Amino acid sequence: MSQTKKFWTLRYIIINATYFAVYSGIHAYASVFLLEKGFSNTLIGITLALANVLSVIFQPLVAGLIDKQGKLTNRNVSMASTALLLAGSVLLLIIKNGIVVIFIIFALIYMVQMVYQPILTAMYFEYEAAGCHIYFGLARGLGSVGFAITSVFTGMAIGRFGVSILMILDIIFLTVALIVLYFFKKPSAVVSKPAGTEVAHNNLFSFIKTYPSFMLFVVGAVCFFFAHNAINDYMIQIITPLGGTEASMGTAVFIAALLELPTMALIDKIMKKASCRNLLLFAGAAFFVKTLLMLLAPNMVLVYISQAMQMFAYALFIPVSAYFVNQTMERFDQVKGQAYINCSITLGGVFSSLICGRLLDIKGPHFMLIVSLVVTAIGLVIAFFALKIWRGKSDSCGNIEEKSS
Repeated sequence: MSQTKKFWTLRYIIINATYFAVYSGIHAYASVFLLEKGFSNTLIGITLALANVLSVIFQPLVAGLIDKQGKLTNRNVSMASTALLLAGSVLLLIIKNGIVVIFIIFALIYMVQMVYQPILTAMYFEYEAAGCHIYFGLARGLGSVGFAITSVFTGMAIGRFGVSILMILDIIFLTVALIVLYFFKKPSAVVSKPAGTEVAHNNLFSFIKTYPSFMLFVVGAVCFFFAHNAINDYMIQIITPLGGTEASMGTAVFIAALLELPTMALIDKIMKKASCRNLLLFAGAAFFVKTLLMLLAPNMVLVYISQAMQMFAYALFIPVSAYFVNQTMERFDQVKGQAYINCSITLGGVFSSLICGRLLDIKGPHFMLIVSLVVTAIGLVIAFFALKIWRGKSDSCGNIEEKSS
């Protein structure tokens, strides 16, 4: 790796690692924090559902503003998002009670972080095009490692120092991120290529008309992440009948997060062996197998094996879908494309939260996993159809030249 590439990659790694460390505090420990503040389970559900719905609305809107190539660049929005998260974390650390105020602040920072995630991905492609070469897969994979390690450390820290440690850690990570982002500037000598005849399709209907097969693929992805989020959100309910405990759950989550690194770090080499379309379908099949193994698991051993499928499912889907968007969309639509991919993950979580909780109460975890498996199968069929009608001159992920039909 050249010194220049090391320089850009190191800083992008820090940005990713701090982002996902904060993601752990705000998302993975949301229930722990809000319960301590006096929230009921119902109110926690409302808070997170509202934040997710708002993020689905704002992700393409903010992406559309960035795609217009004005003052709202990926870096500027990243800095603004980090500053808002920092301010919100400070407020949540200071405010000891007041459910309404905490509800508003927490929902907002949860939403802001979701809106920020696709921009972080789009920033890589912007910098790469400007000659600032970065190992994206390695950086994104180490982001997952940051999430895994922070989750384990935070759990122990809460037991010793109380729930306030969540916001203290977030403030530290966000401060580091803001400093690194401030100095993460493209060389001033770099001049972007002229847009030519490219236009931005900021209207949703215009975007769907321009990229119908992509939006169909997004529907399939929603189905993948329905099952993915069902397993993540209701892991303790799934494993308790199998003899699992909170400690077992921590191990299962750690396995999944840690095994994302090898796939993401090697993604450049993987994409030289197969097309993006085939890799995305393979990832979809891995989501199906992961859910099937969880459904069939008689004990924690098979649960752990199911979690290990993360390296072929989520860990493959995330970087390959990012490259696919970048290679198949007009320059002024690429940030929106990344946003819609992230929206598929969010919507999968929203539907999973609304439906699977009720299924658990009525039929139990086994039936919930059956429904999740069926939904994943439907998503795989939709994704297969969407990707097969997508026109491209090359089967190589890095050389697709034509756009969606």
